[in-house]
Amino acid sequence: MKTRTLGKDFTVSAVGLGCMGMSHGYGQPKDVKDMTELLAKAVDAGYTFFDTAEVYGTPDDPHANENLLGQALKPFRDRIQIGTKFGIQFDMTSPEPNKPLVPDARPDLIRKSVEASLQRLQTDHIDIYYQHRQDPKVPVEDVASVMADLIREGKILHWGLSEVDADTLRRAHAVCPVTAVQNRYSMMARWYEKMFPVLEELQVGLVAFSPMANGFLTARYDANSQFDPDTDYRRNMPQFQADAMEENKALLQWIQDLAASKQATPAQFSLAWMLSKKPWIVPFRERPIRDGSWKTAELPISSSRQMKCRRLMKSWTKSRCQPSLAVRLFGADRFPTVRRRVRIFQFIIKRHMFP
Repeated sequence: MKTRTLGKDFTVSAVGLGCMGMSHGYGQPKDVKDMTELLAKAVDAGYTFFDTAEVYGTPDDPHANENLLGQALKPFRDRIQIGTKFGIQFDMTSPEPNKPLVPDARPDLIRKSVEASLQRLQTDHIDIYYQHRQDPKVPVEDVASVMADLIREGKILHWGLSEVDADTLRRAHAVCPVTAVQNRYSMMARWYEKMFPVLEELQVGLVAFSPMANGFLTARYDANSQFDPDTDYRRNMPQFQADAMEENKALLQWIQDLAASKQATPAQFSLAWMLSKKPWIVPFRERPIRDGSWKTAELPISSSRQMKCRRLMKSWTKSRCQPSLAVRLFGADRFPTVRRRVRIFQFIIKRHMFP
């Protein structure tokens, strides 16, 4: 697999592997033996960048994912990079069966978190350490100061912020240079594109989570798909609601047809779109082996055509039409002229994105 550089000197595989769904958020935790084998296959396929967090588990076993990666990736530690996160915890005082996650980024707790993560990951350093969510009670400058100390101590090599805006990034970066932000980004979720100029100015990379819109853009789900209400976040996500799925059936079929014209899967097509946007974007896949998505970067999307497509989309926005697939995929009820806009979008993509 090709590589990309985040920040000034953090080189990773062009596509990373997000490991959350193995233990958290996508139904019941998966079999440890199966996931251990999958992780080994991912390394063999060229993945070097793996993502976890200290809360990727269940309230009864909150650190399951870090423990899994620590054991499974130990044989490959000298040729991979691991990122994990701190700053949110399960609220065990809640009476709800699904314990909510609450922010807590007190400096003393960060130090306890990093030591515990190092132990669970069976490593002497964390390649990149993210603040998972902002804590309104703790200024980001205080967090950045702790990160600077941890870098000096060699416990972490880089640090980043997740779901962060431009102002917070600037404040943090002024105290301790940030290597990457990890924000939601896909054809369905493009609101962070307004941060791109700031990321380029500060030389900060973007690690994109949910590049498949939580699996929606793989075209593997339909209105009959069922998600566990107790353990699967997708149960309440708008793109998976039956009415939205029905409205967007034709659009998903178009994505499948266009991908097939390039001998690719919808997942590969979606990742190729993202990789063509900026050289400092690294998306995280959640299913690396099944469709050969490590070949994504080889799909031919020329920069000149990408730029022309972007200009057309910008002008389209001015006419009150949302240019991304995103909003339409959430359902036509909010956009009465959705079908006409989809036809326009199809023409733009076919005419200007691909050779």
